[in-house]
Amino acid sequence: QVQLVESGGGLVQAGGSLRLSCTVSGSFFSINRMVWYRQTPGKQRELVAAITSGARTNYADSVKGRFTISRVNAKNTVYLQMNSLRPEDTAVYYCNVPYRSVDYWGRGTQVTVSS
Repeated sequence: QVQLVESGGGLVQAGGSLRLSCTVSGSFFSINRMVWYRQTPGKQRELVAAITSGARTNYADSVKGRFTISRVNAKNTVYLQMNSLRPEDTAVYYCNVPYRSVDYWGRGTQVTVSS
């Protein structure tokens, strides 16, 4: 069993910053890929950023240059530093870990960016 807990969401003005965290706990050997997704009402969940255990990253075009994903393997924690936030970044952000053919998800954390 793998559990994910996100934190760090909140309300921020446009142009501001937030840092999301996701800590993985439970029974697992090692985790390769850690991913942040986001979802707004009526839309599909979209990938925001991903990072491998070797620190290879990829980002959605909409967040490149503004968001940075990082991880501390010893803490089983992944971070999402979000700068220059825009109202269109408003969403529920979810942490995702694919592990042994199962997708594990956190409960999500709300990020609201006011204009």
